[in-house]
Amino acid sequence: MSTPQISNPIGFDFSNHLRNAYLTSAAGPSKLSLPKATSTGTTIVGLIYDGGVCLGADTRATEGPIVADKNCEKIHFISDNIRCCGAGTAADTEFVTALISSNIGLHALSTGRQPRIVTAMTMLKQHLYKYQGHVGAALVIGGVDPTGPHLFTVAPHGSTDKLPYVTMGSGSLAAMSVFESKWRPKLSRAEAIDLVVQAIYAGIFNDLGSGSNCDVCVIEKERTEMLRNYAMPNERVPKELSYKMRRGTTAWIKHDLRKLIVDETVTHIGSGTVEGQAGTKPATSGQATGAEEDVEMGK
Repeated sequence: MSTPQISNPIGFDFSNHLRNAYLTSAAGPSKLSLPKATSTGTTIVGLIYDGGVCLGADTRATEGPIVADKNCEKIHFISDNIRCCGAGTAADTEFVTALISSNIGLHALSTGRQPRIVTAMTMLKQHLYKYQGHVGAALVIGGVDPTGPHLFTVAPHGSTDKLPYVTMGSGSLAAMSVFESKWRPKLSRAEAIDLVVQAIYAGIFNDLGSGSNCDVCVIEKERTEMLRNYAMPNERVPKELSYKMRRGTTAWIKHDLRKLIVDETVTHIGSGTVEGQAGTKPATSGQATGAEEDVEMGK
């Protein structure tokens, strides 16, 4: 009796590369175009420290190459103990987080208990998965509930990760390099805030889609503190020097003076009154002679 033979070569399998090349070639059954990469903009981060969760975000909103808003808010309210940072399409992040915030509020009223972070994360991933990535919302959600501090990332397609420190957005790689080199368990509150600010700075100064200021949100069991514009690395300052030069600073070769004011003489032909004749009425303003009109038009 024959048995099927399954080949399991050692190492990576690149057979799908040939398939994809065939599908995108002119010889394929229907030429497919590869999806284009989309920049989400933004740097959003989060980490768990000893006592809570610390979230951070930059404040730049872009429209292609244009900075549309220098100080927008990217840390969204979900509930008293949960916050969500959003990267991607601004409208999608705003309305998705508002929808989940409303649903979480109804869920808390229905169950009569404080909402869990995993509940909000599940609502988010199920909603985003339905749209297969067409809702451009890359999220970092964190908070503290009766089971402890929790931190998740939610990709636009609905996949999620649970990690002690996370980053999302176009500046996420720069921010992650800071976390991977400096994060450690049992950070204090001050150390956590400082590390989050450093990670956001890395995104701001190494990614064109991130910029302006740094917002921080600290969530603990008893309270949530939103630190708006906690750090402002790009604050405008007055110019140190004046750009007004003193007269005579610039060298000149020759001096030429032109008279730009033109003297004009208007001659009235045919006066409105005739001397020596009694009862003569002056010409009205609307009875100008043709010569006067010609002179006036020539001014």
